[in-house]
Amino acid sequence: MPLRAWQRCHAALTELAALALAVGLAGPATAATAATAAAAAAPAAGTWTEVGSDRADPLTESQGLASVEVPAGSPNRYTGIGTIPLSLSGRGWNHVGDPDASYDGHYVEPYQRDDGNTKMFRVQAPDGRWSEYVHTLSPGEALNNSWSAISPNGQWMLSGEWGTMNRLLVFPTPGVNPSTSPSANLPQAATVRLDHAVRDVQGCDFLDATTLLCSSDDPAGTLFGVTKPLLRIDLSAAPNGTADVTGHVTALRQLPLRSACSGTFEAEGIDYDRRTGTLRVIVVSPGFCVLTDSKTYRFTRS
Repeated sequence: MPLRAWQRCHAALTELAALALAVGLAGPATAATAATAAAAAAPAAGTWTEVGSDRADPLTESQGLASVEVPAGSPNRYTGIGTIPLSLSGRGWNHVGDPDASYDGHYVEPYQRDDGNTKMFRVQAPDGRWSEYVHTLSPGEALNNSWSAISPNGQWMLSGEWGTMNRLLVFPTPGVNPSTSPSANLPQAATVRLDHAVRDVQGCDFLDATTLLCSSDDPAGTLFGVTKPLLRIDLSAAPNGTADVTGHVTALRQLPLRSACSGTFEAEGIDYDRRTGTLRVIVVSPGFCVLTDSKTYRFTRS
């Protein structure tokens, strides 16, 4: 999300959390359920059907999520303002986005700060050790660092910028690609050129080597005829870091917008677990209901 919006959201969540503790979460607000707009149809791209949901904690599960395959039996990982270590926030890294994990168990969290010209990716290796990889912005690159998506071969990582964009950024995967080092700048290696603009993408994950699924927090609905869409991006080739590739963008459906409160929802991170074929997307509820009925929705493909 944009930096000022993130600051407002951070303050609101903190105040709401304090209020919830004071009143003991007596019960959800009794406002009307938000109306759902018509979903954009794309039959050729497949249908993702909602099969369930879980409450998303606003402090620790409100930004992103990732399934981790290695070590075996690893729990799903989540990010939120409550998961940012004090050692990072004290150095200005006050926003964490949607993480991802390589199939060999390297877990990557994207971080941003309010000023400066850098982004940071925090990596946990399968043995549990953490390291930090800092990227100096390329000319014209936005400061936001909303998400990371690691290619199936593990060598390349995609990331994106907030706002209306016609591209995604390609990096060597920190901690996995042998060209990366915590002591050196993490360079942008290539670009995904999109054939259709996207807006406010909060997360992407690879479905396969040339297909991405992305959650968009688009509030306007003018790009695809629907707000908060689930997007599919078909790449012309698997990213290899040596050349740009193109991406064909399709809106598959609107994400669920259901709450006891009315107001503005926020679509957040996304995860595809290839082991179960389950897609999960976080949607944060409006107002006070951010505390009570924000959800991680589950989908399967038919």
